[in-house]
Amino acid sequence: MKKLCILLVAAIFSASAGWASGSVENYGIEDNECCGKNVDEKVVKSIDSYIQKVQKEWQLTGVAAAFSKGGEVFYSKAYGVKDMTSTEPIDVNTVFQIGSVSKSFTAAVMASLVDEGKVSWEDTVVNILPDFKMYDPWVTANMQVKDVMTHKSGLGGQVGTYLPNLGYDRDDIYRMMAQIKPAYSFRNDYQYNNITFIIAAKIIEKVTGKTWEENVQERIFNPLGMTSTSMNGEGYIATENKAVPHEYLYKDSIAIRPLYGDDQALWWLTVIGPAGSINSNVGDMIKYAEFHRLNGVAQNGKQVISEKSAKYLHKGVTITSQDDNRTTLYGHCWFVEQNNRYRLYFHTGTTWGFSTLCFFVPELELSGIMFMNCEVGASPRYAIMRRLIDLMMGAPVGEFTDQFKDYSKESFESYIASEKSAAEKAAAKEAEEKASGKALNLPAPKASAIVGRYVKDEPWGDVVVEAEKGLLYITTGKKAFKNRLNHKEGNTYTFWSDGYEFAIHFDMDEKGKKSVGFILELGKGEEKSVGGWMRE
Repeated sequence: MKKLCILLVAAIFSASAGWASGSVENYGIEDNECCGKNVDEKVVKSIDSYIQKVQKEWQLTGVAAAFSKGGEVFYSKAYGVKDMTSTEPIDVNTVFQIGSVSKSFTAAVMASLVDEGKVSWEDTVVNILPDFKMYDPWVTANMQVKDVMTHKSGLGGQVGTYLPNLGYDRDDIYRMMAQIKPAYSFRNDYQYNNITFIIAAKIIEKVTGKTWEENVQERIFNPLGMTSTSMNGEGYIATENKAVPHEYLYKDSIAIRPLYGDDQALWWLTVIGPAGSINSNVGDMIKYAEFHRLNGVAQNGKQVISEKSAKYLHKGVTITSQDDNRTTLYGHCWFVEQNNRYRLYFHTGTTWGFSTLCFFVPELELSGIMFMNCEVGASPRYAIMRRLIDLMMGAPVGEFTDQFKDYSKESFESYIASEKSAAEKAAAKEAEEKASGKALNLPAPKASAIVGRYVKDEPWGDVVVEAEKGLLYITTGKKAFKNRLNHKEGNTYTFWSDGYEFAIHFDMDEKGKKSVGFILELGKGEEKSVGGWMRE
């Protein structure tokens, strides 16, 4: 997620966390490392050293990882701290949010229902859910179950993702889809979107009579023995041994800060549930990675979903990227990469302050899981994964060649260069606006001009703006989230809600003395604004 925030520079981070450059290995949990008969000890030591290098290079708050070869876990270890303001170490039992890796759990539940004949991939959604509606009537009539989780619905990339932060629930988002204009023709593009997984949850609940949560627990967690895994914000809060999320940005240097309270966006986590709300540790998740590598077979040998259904989930549907060296497709919640050396199945996950990568390589009998309790980009996760694969394929231990390169060094240098370039461009643009007079710093309207109730049809509902002790507050959504309005410029204000910053633009009457409505901005370049709230 890209969010505006208060930054805490890396120097403060290092001092507070109690680990300076070169000392991160002090928090490695040595007792949990294991070497098996399937992997050379030199390889284990090499990947362990590389993980430490990546953590130090990227200044990661904490890392936990587990890898399995031929059904045997040969590496399970953690580095760093739960919270950068303390010295309490992460261990292999520490729980993280797995983010979008949760999507594959929803798809696996659907596959189990297909096995049981309760649903078919070719069933039309509206025949299962009579109240289902998309903006385009043709899409409403023709969307099939197999379309729901492959990011080809017509909804723009991440459209609707931040609506829960305003206090709306799953039912609200489900109904809002009928009012969201498509960004492209149905099935004609790949644009990553979270909220369509609420449709999948509705289907699962309709055909089973049980909640999405109950189905995931009974159909996946229990048969796989995932005893430390939970769902939603409530599950995260209830977990004692859990990592604290951290924001990760660059501003002159790497800037990290821990997220507490509303900044953790736990209501969002619950609402987005079927797309991203599972909480787990490396011990449980390596079982899950192996379950997929073995095409639906649990650790105890039980076939939890059929081999046919598992292979259906792993089959690429849409090309997401392609170059001279590799082609990557998206299946049912797995990316499938075919390069000139191996085939890789993987999925990343990101929530407020957490990053995850789950993967498996069938031809190497290899699977793995990685967690980081900071919202860093995918590059350090990919670097560790690709270095491990290289080692498994015979890369010289401790050496980096053109074929077996140092992915972390290359991607880190690229990241820093990109962030510096973006900062320079932003500064130049700001200077240009000041010089041209575009930055007018227009004054705010009188509080009395915008205070009042603003109405909009369900499921959006009313929004209230009120003044208290000289400050303005806005109340939104079914949960009635109340947050302070902060003036930005002219008739534009901003407010934080459940960890996300929104902008709101008030429309004034002809005399400019009273607002008649407002437009709410849900994102920059990802979502269009939502209008239609009119003053009562």
